[in-house]
Amino acid sequence: MLLAASVGCTNPQTIAPTPTDTSPGSDNPALSSPPHNSLELEADDTPTEPDDTASNATTNLGQQLPITAKTTLGGKEIFLEVAATPAQQALGLMYRDALPDDRGMVFPMNPPRPVRFWMMNVPVALDMVFVYQGQIQYIAAEVPPCIADPCPTYGPDNQLIDHVIELRAGRAAELGLQVGDAVEILPID
Repeated sequence: MLLAASVGCTNPQTIAPTPTDTSPGSDNPALSSPPHNSLELEADDTPTEPDDTASNATTNLGQQLPITAKTTLGGKEIFLEVAATPAQQALGLMYRDALPDDRGMVFPMNPPRPVRFWMMNVPVALDMVFVYQGQIQYIAAEVPPCIADPCPTYGPDNQLIDHVIELRAGRAAELGLQVGDAVEILPID
């Protein structure tokens, strides 16, 4: 079951885990372990209704957040805008027409949870790198813009995610990224 949570240029949608996945005392360590990441990037609980400013294509030209984090992927340093608040996550990379090779946007998921992203109002294709506890769990490569509603969603099903990094389309392959690769997100002083 998908619960639409209006987040992200690609709008992350929270997937409700099955009751057996979230039962108290579950033997699954992935559900009880805190994320292992040297950067505390926290996002508030995501809203269940879209922010009006995030859905108005005629008056909204997108957001350009300050670069406050970085990561090294495939030996290349990538500077990250951090979409930390529900409003920032709801807008994400919507209405942005380009993303340089050395830039990306990170969406912290706190608490970690299964998520799927969509591409509503994103005019360019993107790569989405889904991370949990410092390790790539899933890569959605060259995800096209959504041209008609309902938009398809992208991401791993029923898998905990604590960060999603968006890059320009094709960049994950150029960097040689693979599921299982280590990812460390660091603050920029």
